[in-house]
Amino acid sequence: MQLSAAEKAHFNHQSRQALALTLKARSDHAVDVKGIIPFVLVHVVALFALVVEFSWWNVLLCVALYWVRMFGVTAGYHRFFAHRSYKAGRAFQFFLALLGTTAVQKGVLWWAGHHRHHHKVSDEKDDLHSPIQSGFWHSHVGWVLSPAHDAAPLEKIADFARFPELRWLDRNHLVPPLVLAVVLLLLGGLPALMWGFFVSTVVLWHGTFTINSLSHVFGSRRFPTTDTSRNNFFLALLTMGEGWHNNHHHYQSSCRQGFYWWEIDLSFYVIKLCERVGLVWDVRQPPQRVLDEGRGHTPEELDALQESAA
Repeated sequence: MQLSAAEKAHFNHQSRQALALTLKARSDHAVDVKGIIPFVLVHVVALFALVVEFSWWNVLLCVALYWVRMFGVTAGYHRFFAHRSYKAGRAFQFFLALLGTTAVQKGVLWWAGHHRHHHKVSDEKDDLHSPIQSGFWHSHVGWVLSPAHDAAPLEKIADFARFPELRWLDRNHLVPPLVLAVVLLLLGGLPALMWGFFVSTVVLWHGTFTINSLSHVFGSRRFPTTDTSRNNFFLALLTMGEGWHNNHHHYQSSCRQGFYWWEIDLSFYVIKLCERVGLVWDVRQPPQRVLDEGRGHTPEELDALQESAA
């Protein structure tokens, strides 16, 4: 059967669209060889340190810098910049960005902008790091190493991109971790550098990356969100509270992600301490209705509880 010129044009157009989508998907999943070399070398040095320079003092240094920099990511990059779940002055705002940048997870505007995009399309085809859409490897680390996502989505983070110091820090995001590495080398020699920077950074990378890859696969679901986010106690311990991921996806503006007293949320506890000394304020928490919903109350019961409280 012969196709008309219009039908041929239509099918050619569809073929070009399909090819473009395929090439885009491949480019999104492609890993930049030049970019992956430093990533692999950091892992090699960390493995070498485990064998050659092991000592309990080095382990303590590694753990301390892991927790301090994890706080920079969870309390700074995530809860402050991506979700604005509390407020801070400009100086402390810059400190949070600087601390998060030492975690070697790219710039603050890059991180927070992409994270806002993730929440808008979580587990949909446009989600950059959904294990449901792209598999474990890409959601865990492949998307970070893909040159398709190198640019900071400033249009999604315009509220913070207006600050010149944050734009500078975002462009020069390798400067703070390099300064940290030099300081460790000068103060403690090669052992401090290898454990305080290389080993700590590798553990920190994979600790934070588990929230993208594992917390949408393993755990429990308290709230019926439109994505596959889950609560995971062990990931919450590993990431200072980020493992209460289903809670977070249900009520994203809350600074407190462990909604109940038994849900340990170390980042929230430290933020509350900062609030007590005046460094931050307006720390958001989930409203009572959300807490009651999480306890399994029906919509009718929630209305009755709200009326009785009034």
